Amino acid sequence: MRSIRIGSGAGYSGDRIEPAVELAEKGGIDYLVFECLGERTVALAQQARMKNPDGGYDPLLEERMRAVLPVCASKGIKIVTNMGAANPHAAARRTAEIAKSLGLSLKIAAVIGDDVLDACKDGDLPIMEFDGTIKQLGNRLLSANAYLGAEPMAEALGGGADVVITGRASDPALFLAPMIHAFGWKMDDWNLLGQGTVAGHLLECAGQITGGYFADPGYKDIAGLARLGFPIGEIGEDGSLVITKVKGSGGAVTAQTCKEQLLYEVHDPTRYLQPDVVADFSQVEVEEIAPDRVRISGGRGTKRTDTLKVSVGYVDSYIGEGQISYAGPGALARGRLALEIVRERLLLTGVQSSELRFDLIGVDSLHGKDVSAAANEPYEVRVRVAGRTESLREAVRIGNEVETLFTNGPAAGGGATKSARDVVAVASVLLPRDLAKPSVRFVEA
Repeated sequence: MRSIRIGSGAGYSGDRIEPAVELAEKGGIDYLVFECLGERTVALAQQARMKNPDGGYDPLLEERMRAVLPVCASKGIKIVTNMGAANPHAAARRTAEIAKSLGLSLKIAAVIGDDVLDACKDGDLPIMEFDGTIKQLGNRLLSANAYLGAEPMAEALGGGADVVITGRASDPALFLAPMIHAFGWKMDDWNLLGQGTVAGHLLECAGQITGGYFADPGYKDIAGLARLGFPIGEIGEDGSLVITKVKGSGGAVTAQTCKEQLLYEVHDPTRYLQPDVVADFSQVEVEEIAPDRVRISGGRGTKRTDTLKVSVGYVDSYIGEGQISYAGPGALARGRLALEIVRERLLLTGVQSSELRFDLIGVDSLHGKDVSAAANEPYEVRVRVAGRTESLREAVRIGNEVETLFTNGPAAGGGATKSARDVVAVASVLLPRDLAKPSVRFVEA
């Protein structure tokens, strides 16, 4: 029976890069998948693309590609990633440039078509998380990206791509695409697609299945987290699956790590809705067959839905924040006085906010634990005032009032900071499947 080995090179945009290199060098893998696109990430990427038409892709794309392209090219390892974010075609062009600079001749594919903003505006679709429709977001609407399935990525691999870069796609679909390509699975073989989705779901968060986000000292001890190894999925053409990692790398693959990841972000294990299949995890069996080797079986599936989930990014509000520290005898009292002053100042000056927080944080960040431990009360405190507003101007005023404590507040304040930013929120709508039209574009390096 034919089988392939898929390595998970990243579980989010800012993930470590060394484990991916280790997978490529020592993992004996056929495919290296980078899952780097969160729900808010694509909305923020759309903002970046508005400022620079050649931008909007993952900020670590160049560093990752330079780290792994040479070894992947030498070993024939195919790369699949959603680092295209809001601009997969630009990401593909940049990857081709990087490959050329490294003396590599590669075929790069961009999967486009997840940007469905116009279709969503035309349809005025209801928002799933709260009452209202997409039109009611008005000019606050930033983006609308459909979760594409595995089929266009598999098509790109079938067209000879060495690197496949997509934008918004289902996370498990990134891993399902190599299976469909390698084994020729039919797009209506629901049980195979369901089991493949189990594999993708387990691998999608990288270190979470090898002990990261799992460790709890004294309860769930995991060794070697500083050099955590990322997972490998050994998948057979019948959908059989074993999760493992590079021998000697940090972390652990156990039944418990696999079970926690299996349940991650799953609301109904009998109906895990994906663009390719409605996966059923309810009969999945997990069995440790050797150290750092866990067999997973029993995934099933039923026919996919007629709609695609769309992640809608919009400006929800603004956040203004200011901080300042007080240390030494009476620090707690001076911190409390500072909060009282800012609270009154915000009222006096009429700052318009829908939510405010007044906090005293930290007990040992300035002068260390030894000095702080000798005091009967905190030797140091950090004042934090934050508020939610409907305009950036009002948000700025909150931080300004904290900063004025330097010369208008309690004695010996220091380290004041202030910031104001928009809050990019995410909501969801369901779009008829035929309104999303994915396609593949090739770029030669």
